[in-house]
Amino acid sequence: MKYSVVINKSEYGYDAHCPALPGCHSQGDTLEDAIENIKDAIKTYLRMIKEETKDASVYEVEVVG
Repeated sequence: MKYSVVINKSEYGYDAHCPALPGCHSQGDTLEDAIENIKDAIKTYLRMIKEETKDASVYEVEVVG
């Protein structure tokens, strides 16, 4: 599966986040490091969500604003 990621260069290296997965962030000293690290963060995030929802009832709700 493919996810869009946003990577910004900062004075400390590169910051990365995945907008589709709230709270999924990473960083790296180089662009290549940041890309590899965000891949790992995405995999970890998805494993955690799978574990947290394995025995739960999941609902979809509509919010009209």
